[in-house]
Amino acid sequence: MRGIALDFETWLKLVVLFGAGGLTPGPAVMLVMASSFRYGFRPAMLAAFGIAAANVLWLLLAASGTGALLEAFPAVTFALKMLGLLVILYLALSVIIGPLPDMSVGSEDAPRRSRLFAKGLGLQISSPMPLVYFGILLPVFFDPAKPMIQQFLIMLITVTVTEICGLAVYAGFSRWIRTKLQDPRAAKAFNWIIGIVMIISGGWAILG
Repeated sequence: MRGIALDFETWLKLVVLFGAGGLTPGPAVMLVMASSFRYGFRPAMLAAFGIAAANVLWLLLAASGTGALLEAFPAVTFALKMLGLLVILYLALSVIIGPLPDMSVGSEDAPRRSRLFAKGLGLQISSPMPLVYFGILLPVFFDPAKPMIQQFLIMLITVTVTEICGLAVYAGFSRWIRTKLQDPRAAKAFNWIIGIVMIISGGWAILG
């Protein structure tokens, strides 16, 4: 198996790890759900692509060994996590106190595409949860005896596809929920739930 950059068993473990991560309700999932609920499925996927783009940076850091460096300096790691938690709090509050979608019309009032993409990008870069996956767990999958570029590309495609598929499931579910919540009070309660879960999941990542 020396000629294979990433053997099937290792790749399958990678799929399971990040597939489960993509389906775990965290800040990124909540952002996509909130965007889908307010603007629709397609605009929400722009935020999802921003999240996937940020994963490229995290993967580069994992391949370069930066994760091990951060682990050696816990004060820096904690400062980055606190910064990420502040970003999560901001986004969660914007979901909670933001305007409700107009349930009576079919048109969407989505903001510019670049803004939704930037929200996903900024959240994933500053979130403490990718620090766990990419900084601590992912470096284990790299084999220094095999071609690093090939390993990186395989992992990049695998992580991106699993992330996008998981987020698309939540975006579709949130859009379906919107059709069931015609009562503005119920819609507001849904936004509160999403915002609170974002805060809890971010806090869990910090304490963890």
